Amino acid sequence: MVFSWREDPGAQRLLLSCLLVAAWGTGSGQLHYSVPEEAKHGTFVGRIAQDLGLEPAELVPRLFRVASKERRDLLEVNVQNGILFVNSRIDREELCGRSAECGIHLEVIVDRPLQVFHVEVEVRDINDNPPVFPATQKSMFIYESRQLGSRFPLEGAKDADIGTNSVLSYSLDSSEYFTLDVKRNDEEIKSLGLVLKKLLNREEISEHHLLITAIDGGKPELTGTTQVKITVLDVNDNAPVFERAVYKVRLLENAQNGTLVVVVNASDLDEGINKEIVYSFHADLPADILSKFHLDSITGNITVKGNIDFEETKSYEIQVKATDKGNPPMTDHCTVLVEIVDINDNVPELVVKSLSLPVLENSALGTAIALISVSDRDSGENGQVTCFLTPHVPFRLVSTFKNYYSLVLDSALDRETTPGYEVVVTARDGGAPALWATASVSVEVADVNDNAPAFAQAEYTVFVKENNPPGAHIFTVSATDADAQENARVTYSLVERRVGERALSSYVSVHAQSGRVHALQPLDHEELELLRFQVSARDAGEPALDGQVTLQVFVLDDNDNAPTLLGPEAGVQAAGVSQLLWRSVGAGHVVTKVRAVDADSGYNAWLSYELQPEAGGARSPFRVGLYTGEISTTRALDEADAPRQRLLVLVKDHGEPALTATATVLLSLVDSGQAPKAPSRSRALVDAAGREASLLDVNVYLIVAICAVSSLLVLTLLLYVALRCSAASPTEGACGPGKPVLVCSSAVGSWSYSQQRRHRVCSGEGPPKADLMAFSPSLTPGPMNQEKEEQLVGDIDFPVNVENVMLCCKMGNIFGDIEGIYKTWHFQ
Repeated sequence: MVFSWREDPGAQRLLLSCLLVAAWGTGSGQLHYSVPEEAKHGTFVGRIAQDLGLEPAELVPRLFRVASKERRDLLEVNVQNGILFVNSRIDREELCGRSAECGIHLEVIVDRPLQVFHVEVEVRDINDNPPVFPATQKSMFIYESRQLGSRFPLEGAKDADIGTNSVLSYSLDSSEYFTLDVKRNDEEIKSLGLVLKKLLNREEISEHHLLITAIDGGKPELTGTTQVKITVLDVNDNAPVFERAVYKVRLLENAQNGTLVVVVNASDLDEGINKEIVYSFHADLPADILSKFHLDSITGNITVKGNIDFEETKSYEIQVKATDKGNPPMTDHCTVLVEIVDINDNVPELVVKSLSLPVLENSALGTAIALISVSDRDSGENGQVTCFLTPHVPFRLVSTFKNYYSLVLDSALDRETTPGYEVVVTARDGGAPALWATASVSVEVADVNDNAPAFAQAEYTVFVKENNPPGAHIFTVSATDADAQENARVTYSLVERRVGERALSSYVSVHAQSGRVHALQPLDHEELELLRFQVSARDAGEPALDGQVTLQVFVLDDNDNAPTLLGPEAGVQAAGVSQLLWRSVGAGHVVTKVRAVDADSGYNAWLSYELQPEAGGARSPFRVGLYTGEISTTRALDEADAPRQRLLVLVKDHGEPALTATATVLLSLVDSGQAPKAPSRSRALVDAAGREASLLDVNVYLIVAICAVSSLLVLTLLLYVALRCSAASPTEGACGPGKPVLVCSSAVGSWSYSQQRRHRVCSGEGPPKADLMAFSPSLTPGPMNQEKEEQLVGDIDFPVNVENVMLCCKMGNIFGDIEGIYKTWHFQ
């Protein structure tokens, strides 16, 4: 087992002192050992227990321990056998430095009884350290003008070893310029130096590299080296020289500040400050060059510092001087020729003058409108300019002279289509990239009176109710003129003509400025059903132009005429008409007929007949046909019937409000075989009644004929409408703008086209329809006639235009002719 004392050294020393004082009878002794430095761990040093006279077996009981003033862990004792050995690396140079003697002092302490022994272990030096120079590389500076034999001292190497291991010798690699000089004193190196043995020339060899080796005296020898770099310093014996006497360069104009123009370079064979060159412009350079170029005094870079404009100066000649920093300074000169290269940096200039505006729209082709001049400050292709216009304008450019153009009219103008043009003239040069400039010419087209006033439609249909108040507004015409100002100011007037015996201006008038058409007097449908006239619109141009529109004014009927009785009843409404009747007649016997007409038309002229009830509510044995006016018996007469019957027949039209007339019929009942005592007038009436009864059958045939003709006309009308609808434009909407009410009247009845019905249909679903109704108040309300009337009344599409109106009126005229035939026959 190995025992070691590892407490604090101060505490150990204190303890040892106390023990030495307390144990006066302690024994003492000293041993001497030696060991080489750098010995390995476990190296045997000596049998310390044996040499001290101690048995190995008593080392542990007596608490054998070792203390050292130096590093305590360098040596150690094995308490099992008492052998002292190396415990860790021993470095003599670290332990004792440059001291000639070096040892480790140990104190060995044992108890029972207390004894202290002193042991000295010498550490022997070995050659383990090579010579070391202060620096592995050393730089020296020597002027090339130094003389032969000049000595340059160096610092020698050091060796950490001692004795012969530290004795050094030096050697120098071969050099034709230097030798190594070593001075010794008592075999100790005092100084080391280099001696110049050949003159230096920096221009030939500017640096010398030497290797110095130091060798110690140990076995084996160890060496150390250092590199010595000798820089030959220059003396100013060479002037600067430029690479070229003349520098020629090309520089783009508008080069940015800082742009490198050229680098002038001069060289000097000297070194150091003598080789340093300062560049400068010649003192006589003009201020213009100095303001545009900058010369770096160190690098020789000539850069741009001002505006370089080819148009201002085409080239520059610059004198440059190079001066070294030697003493005295030496100089050289060169010339820099800078050629400025033009670039396309100037935009073409456009000048528009001599404008002839505005331009009349009827101006002849080739009319000059403006003169244009172009210019470009650049040169060559950069200054060649071409001009062109924006496309799709009625103008063109005509070259009149170099860089001069005329803007002329190339095609016809129309102010109403295009009132003005913004003509852009573009001038483009031939540079790359090309530059261009534009100039805008506003060409105003002046108006001439070449457009007549125009109406939206060639013809308007107007519907006016009769009995209108005087001065009533019936329509407004409006014409537009595509011209401008006075040429577009429109005034309206009537195209005068005769309407029957009267002038048109007695019926209507038109306001000259607004175009409002007024009826000057009440219109009478019974007198004038259609008023057709023209309105002229005239502009204020020179010469004036006009346009016309046709107005068809249909006078619509109003219920302003009451029914009028015809025949004997007309003059005796109050007193009544006497009539004889046999009591023997049966039911359905036609007694007489009340005849009435109405000067109105349509529903206003459709008459119905009613038998007024008798006083007291008694039931009359007579009835009257609702639409025929025929008075007939409802039953066979008997004795209970009063011999004198007074019948009141109310004739009423279908107007709003309805107008009426009353006819009084006096009947005298006569028994069979009784001679009538009626006056001759009454007898004549009885004969007439008999004749009418005999012709009743003829009426039936006439009604059948009328219905047949009506059916044929309706069929023709339906076929015509179907053809028109198939040819109509598919783009017309189902709810297009409404058209006025169309009414065609005749003596027999009315055809009515109701726009109100059209509006109702448009508000719902499906295509719009119109109502076409035909009716005749004079037809007998029999089953056949009712069926015909139902066929005539229906919803059909009926576009309102002049052709349809004329067709309607022709149909009305046919019905009128039929009714005239019937009345002629019936009243005979």
